[in-house]
Amino acid sequence: MQQPEMHARRASSFGSNAVAYARHRPGYAEAAVEWALGDRARVLDLAAGTGQLTQTLLSFGLEVTAVEPDEAMRTELSRRLPDVPALAGRAEEIPVPDASFDAVLTGQAFHWFNNPTALNEIVRVLRPGGVFGALWNSDDLNVPWVAELSNMLTTSASGGEEEHVPRHELLSEPEEAKFHHVQRRTVESMLATIGTQSSMIVIDAAERTRLFDRIRTYLWSRPETSQGEFDRPLITVAIRAYKAG
Repeated sequence: MQQPEMHARRASSFGSNAVAYARHRPGYAEAAVEWALGDRARVLDLAAGTGQLTQTLLSFGLEVTAVEPDEAMRTELSRRLPDVPALAGRAEEIPVPDASFDAVLTGQAFHWFNNPTALNEIVRVLRPGGVFGALWNSDDLNVPWVAELSNMLTTSASGGEEEHVPRHELLSEPEEAKFHHVQRRTVESMLATIGTQSSMIVIDAAERTRLFDRIRTYLWSRPETSQGEFDRPLITVAIRAYKAG
């Protein structure tokens, strides 16, 4: 398990890279979002970051409110999606009334929450019969070049990646599904995406430079990635659980 100090440092690191995060982080497979959400119409995007998940929810024509603790990330979300209410708040203290939403979704963030406090809050703001959905993007390690790249991404700040499943007495047994999708990248934009990971943000510049030089050399050496744009194979993992109603 990662030390609490490093965990906290990584969790709070994203705002320093908010513009790059907005530009280079992938969205989520639409089918995964639909699966997690069902037919709910009023949705809270919790720990919304710069709005990758928010944007997909808006494309479905839903009523979306975003909650994000980091001011820089929230500012970038509002710049990109000015019509979305973007509230300052944490998963452990959500600034909305009880039973306000049909669904609470979170992308690439549930592992940073302080549970069970956050789950108590999520259950509080959900209406009876509402759904909580957590989504993560991960690289498709069944693809050989992706698996080899993944093995190169360990840094002095890596570790502490544990399974996180939303279990609460007022939530149903969680269900999980996986959905394939891709992100179009070049060698340089792939490096920019990797640079938005917390384990990269918090390391010192010398370590980051050495690692990026190695990754750049590797990507230029692979036929799958060396000829302009390429597909980065991804898997969106989605977990959903329903509030008793």
